[in-house]
Amino acid sequence: MEIDKAIRECEDSRLKTKYTNAIYVIQRALTLYSIQEVALSFNGGKDSTVLLHLLRAGYFLHRAEESCSQDVVGENTFPIRTIYFESASAFPEINSFTYETAATYNLQMDIIRLDFKSGLEALLKANPIRAIFLGVRIGDPTAVGQEQFSPSSPGWPAFMRVNPILDWSYRDVWAFLLVCEVRYCSLYDQGYTSIGSIHDTVPNALLCISNSNNSEEKFKPAYLLPDGRLERAGRAKKQLSSISNGLKFKDLNSDSVLTASVIAVGDEILFGTVEDKLWSLLCRKLHSIGWAVSLLAVTRNDIDSVAEEVERRKSTDDMVFIYGGVGPLHSDVTVAGVAKAFGVRMAPDEEFEEHLRHLIDEKCTSDKNEMAQLPEGITELLHHEQLPVPLIKCGNVIVLTATNVAELDLQWDCLIESAKSNADLVLMAPFVSKCLATTLSDVEIAQPLSKVCLQYPDMNIGGYRGSRKGPLIIRFEGKDLTRIETASQSLCQNFLSGAFSQIE
Repeated sequence: MEIDKAIRECEDSRLKTKYTNAIYVIQRALTLYSIQEVALSFNGGKDSTVLLHLLRAGYFLHRAEESCSQDVVGENTFPIRTIYFESASAFPEINSFTYETAATYNLQMDIIRLDFKSGLEALLKANPIRAIFLGVRIGDPTAVGQEQFSPSSPGWPAFMRVNPILDWSYRDVWAFLLVCEVRYCSLYDQGYTSIGSIHDTVPNALLCISNSNNSEEKFKPAYLLPDGRLERAGRAKKQLSSISNGLKFKDLNSDSVLTASVIAVGDEILFGTVEDKLWSLLCRKLHSIGWAVSLLAVTRNDIDSVAEEVERRKSTDDMVFIYGGVGPLHSDVTVAGVAKAFGVRMAPDEEFEEHLRHLIDEKCTSDKNEMAQLPEGITELLHHEQLPVPLIKCGNVIVLTATNVAELDLQWDCLIESAKSNADLVLMAPFVSKCLATTLSDVEIAQPLSKVCLQYPDMNIGGYRGSRKGPLIIRFEGKDLTRIETASQSLCQNFLSGAFSQIE
């Protein structure tokens, strides 16, 4: 069989391992279920194309083992029922490729023009299907919580989901297609890296070839994408004033304020052994881009403690920043706590492991595998050329790995630069402030200050002292400097001239 031969003869040891594991899953399914009880869900995309050819090889090998002779197995024999959900919003190239593939490999096609759930209900009612092969990979939105064999979700028709390529990466998919030299949809040669509907899919801008002649843009093929974590960058973002991946997108010129919470993880902070200097710097940086900090919290090095705090804050704030407790030690539980807060498991991330391998090289131990375990299906790696390892983003939670001020400065600068191109962090009008110092007593100033606060509810007005006998500092903070000046004058006019002095 040409697929099996191509893989066995290639020099890519990782691809061989992925192929062997996938074939094992397929053969196990074909042992558990009869041919009449299994089906392939095919949509014309790269993942399902890989799955089709894996199934062809797996069926060939399964029949060969049963008969003890490969001679009795025809390579073009593929009796597994194939399901195709035809959609009016699909690319014409996808439809053409699907039907041409069906003709080439004599696929028994069931064309369904209903929605996925209704179509499955009708299909399973008319046929004795008990298991469906799917091209789901870790990182796909539907992969959360799935194993290689996973029963269908509650409320859906009952069948076994079989996921032979669940642990494959973007790189693995393209390695297979190129090594086996099988045909794939032509859109992938035009810069598309993840294909959905015609309404939400565009060529991946990371593959755009710069053209100084102002002519039509050209793109490199999908297999040249340098970082597989960015394969969905070609899915067009909808401009909605709602939450997208846990982050609210708002008009950057509006007066609205986004809120963030800051969580530090570390028993050493709670014990008073270490003085944390990162939270104050992070607060100042957030204010500089117009974000308000709603909470500062410190949790123990405990998965449940981290999960409880993250779960509370991710639903009340636009963004959560968490640092500390990241690494190979037994006390480094932050990432696992984030996974628990989102209700997902930890799963190996091969591309993150590659970054770790480049960073620690020969110092790798078995612990590196634990460090490469990330929250399944919700993790986005935030890359920057100045970062040795990408930052981890799960929904609206960003995990910072900084352990000192210099590292936080670098990671923050990289985040801001990234935000300008992909909106990981919305940049708003910065907060501005004015501080007045006075020797007046708290009792003297309390009532006039309360009235000013009522007159300017859009502003943060507060008072504090650096020391008990030092001057009282009144701080006016907001986004409109004119309003701040007016508010400070409103307070000053209640007292004799010279009662207040402005300080930096």
